[in-house]
Amino acid sequence: MPRFFVAKNQIAKDGAVIVGTDVKHISNVLRMTCGEQITLCDGEGFDYTAVIENISKTQINVKLTDKQKSLAEPDINIVLYQAVPKNAKMEYIIQKCTELGVAEIVPVISKRCIARSPEKYTRWQKIAQEAAKQSGRAIIPQVAQAIHFSEAVLQMSKAETAIMFYEQEQKTGLKDVIGNGEFSQIAILIGPEGGFEPAEVLFAQQNNIHIVTLGKRILRTETAAAAVIPIIMYIKGQI
Repeated sequence: MPRFFVAKNQIAKDGAVIVGTDVKHISNVLRMTCGEQITLCDGEGFDYTAVIENISKTQINVKLTDKQKSLAEPDINIVLYQAVPKNAKMEYIIQKCTELGVAEIVPVISKRCIARSPEKYTRWQKIAQEAAKQSGRAIIPQVAQAIHFSEAVLQMSKAETAIMFYEQEQKTGLKDVIGNGEFSQIAILIGPEGGFEPAEVLFAQQNNIHIVTLGKRILRTETAAAAVIPIIMYIKGQI
């Protein structure tokens, strides 16, 4: 069944109104008609079964027949702090990590970042929205404004569990830190193409961030998060 996100204020007790680009998609691309069913998502974890009642050029009115908590959302809150790589790589990371269940993506400017002043937030958020829709999620992960490395570390230090992946770490693995998954929130930090500088790693350690290896092979920045998130989900029983 086709899925569409709507704002909370577009939903009433027994009905909802769809506006914007989804109107054209439903009527012209999918060629749906009155009486057909769609699924609406309120962005807060709930799915609504809806029946199309009226279609105009600017809006679609639907009747809500059922509301239930989405089964697609994981019980764990994963926040990805991603050092900003070249733009195409960042778009790939946002798309895949949204599909995999991340709750929020925070772009980070570290010393070795090639992209120093990213200004793609509108596009990045749209990519997250489309990926959430395609993968059947009930929320759209927020893509935050970019922050500098030191601020990212200070934010992460407040999380229940915080991990920085570093290619030079040789002892501590992911399993050593997360164990059997007895946590509900985790922040993970992935470096840019050139990796982290030793001073950045030291600063993270001083702020109680776990420094962790991803194994004997060095992963590309666009591969790392897509490898880590499913492991965390598996340990938490979300896959």
